[in-house]
Amino acid sequence: MPDADQPTASLPRSQRRNEFTTFLVLAFGIWPIVAVGVVGAYGFLVWMFQIIFGPPGPPAH
Repeated sequence: MPDADQPTASLPRSQRRNEFTTFLVLAFGIWPIVAVGVVGAYGFLVWMFQIIFGPPGPPAH
């Protein structure tokens, strides 16, 4: 395991490639899916809340 203050350029080529691949998978694969899931779950929660309790605003006369 390299030291925290060791520059990235001195890491072995295979480790740099593995870190870059991991970054790409996280940045363009997992996190967009997680973000869409969180926003979708929140929207579903609001939708279900409004089905049960009605839309926000003053009650109708």
